[in-house]
Amino acid sequence: MTAGVVTAGWRAASRRTTLGDPWRRRNFRDREVSLLLGPVIGAGAAAGVLAAGPRSGRTALAVVSSAAAIGVYDDRYGDSHARGLGGHARALREGRVTTGMVKLVSLITVAAAGAAGRYRSPVDVALGTVLVAGGANLINLFDLRPGRAAKASLLLAAALGGSADPEGRTAAVVAAAAAAAALPADLGERAMLGDCGAGTLGALLGWSAAATGSRRRRALIAAGVIGLTLASERVSFSAVIDRQPLLRAVDQLGRQPA
Repeated sequence: MTAGVVTAGWRAASRRTTLGDPWRRRNFRDREVSLLLGPVIGAGAAAGVLAAGPRSGRTALAVVSSAAAIGVYDDRYGDSHARGLGGHARALREGRVTTGMVKLVSLITVAAAGAAGRYRSPVDVALGTVLVAGGANLINLFDLRPGRAAKASLLLAAALGGSADPEGRTAAVVAAAAAAAALPADLGERAMLGDCGAGTLGALLGWSAAATGSRRRRALIAAGVIGLTLASERVSFSAVIDRQPLLRAVDQLGRQPA
């Protein structure tokens, strides 16, 4: 279901050629790409969760749909004057509320509400909040090169799906299907995931992680999400990937020649 919706949706969206289209951006090679793949991923993810039936949970659907909507807002109206958590925090201290800060607060609110619908313990709610909001932000940090965020989502979905409960497995499967269906357009540099697509995939993966095993396991995953997010403030993921032959090979697999 998810892959079919994403594939059909992108075919329809790719025919949009309006002059001055606000959904078009320049990628890292200054090639014009479409951000409409993101809303298509959001629609496919929602369809996949719905198709899984009542066991997938209304809460999961609400979380994923909200993450997609927040991403649409940032893609459409976001500014690039502040980058990273530090940049948005500095802007706030100067009295400026950036779209990135609005996105972050909104994601945390949605993630907390979703986690509270699943758990009663404040510790478990806090872990779920970190996993969902942090996951959405983390996958977005990988969306700097064609196919990178989608490949990361596929790998994480494979790692999480086997240890989650039925609801968590559904989220992992839906994330994998959406990422796989988006890869051709992403790698072909016709589109990019944007905040909407990456945030949707990250929220799905975060929800899957929130449904995995013991509290200790969830805490370890949450610590990894926080660690990578903080590291991104000081270290370039692209530079790290380029220095490691295996990571570089996976990152460049399927990409268009320079």
